[in-house]
Amino acid sequence: MHESLYLGTLIRYVLTFVMMVGLSLGVYGLLRLFRVRETYATGYALISPWLAGFLIFTAGPIFASLGLSFTSYDLFTPPKWVGLDNYRWLFSDTLNFWPSVRLTLSYAFLSVPIGVIGSLLVALLLSMDIRGIGTYRTIYYMPAILPEVSVALLWRWLFNSEAGLLNIALKPFLSLAGIKNPDWFGDPRFVLPAFVIMSVWGVFGTNMVVFLAAIRSVPKVLYEAAEIDGAGGFRKFWNITLPQISPVILLQVIMGIIGALQIFTVAMFARPTSAAGRFMNQLIYERGFLQLKMGEASAIAWVLFLLILGLTLLVFRSSTAWVYYEAEVQK
Repeated sequence: MHESLYLGTLIRYVLTFVMMVGLSLGVYGLLRLFRVRETYATGYALISPWLAGFLIFTAGPIFASLGLSFTSYDLFTPPKWVGLDNYRWLFSDTLNFWPSVRLTLSYAFLSVPIGVIGSLLVALLLSMDIRGIGTYRTIYYMPAILPEVSVALLWRWLFNSEAGLLNIALKPFLSLAGIKNPDWFGDPRFVLPAFVIMSVWGVFGTNMVVFLAAIRSVPKVLYEAAEIDGAGGFRKFWNITLPQISPVILLQVIMGIIGALQIFTVAMFARPTSAAGRFMNQLIYERGFLQLKMGEASAIAWVLFLLILGLTLLVFRSSTAWVYYEAEVQK
């Protein structure tokens, strides 16, 4: 029985490979038939399997969700057109939707600056040429390879109101002030601060490595010229390092906003009190997969998409004032 299962899987893999090769050859032959240059035809043929997968498994569901956002759909009966009713419900729902938007935006506005500035500072420390720096870089990168679920469970244990290490460390100071140990995930007042503290974990890992690569790529001659002119460490950082890595800072801000607004795994496993609200991705999951209201879930997803798009465009619009491109022609 197990052998037949493995054989079936092997057959499906082989068929998938054959279909991909056939698609590439078909695209190449069609383009050559229309006298497209051979190099271009080869390039399009090689990306055609990825492009087909993107259109079928990514772009298709995206536009399908847009259509579903105007319907009432429970997975078991055909979608029923309801027009803008889902969106009217969203913007009139003061119990679930607006607290969710407020919590998500508040988390993004607080966690993104901490993540970007913290990653930059750690990268500056790890850019120094000292003995054993490779070991330190490896250690600081390790959070990037840990599963989010494990990290969420670890933080939930650290924030435990009774036996959590954080409250144990704070207890002597809180006792002097006559303050009880905070119930981080049970008290609505502490839920947002708890998640912001958890976001500090993102200072290490991939973001730090990206900043480190950017800092190490700054031309040394610029620092040497600044030293000849008598510039100190802060002046070199402010006038050379920051302008040179500003495009990377822009990238990190945008990726940070997108990631913060889409927080899901940590929030689901940390299980904060519902009185503090739900993050928007949590609300999408609850409406869609627990309550089987796919139309409403799709509407929330598109509102989240518009929030991400609007904030991203706002950051791009402001980038002309603070992002420096060396090859850019100044008018």
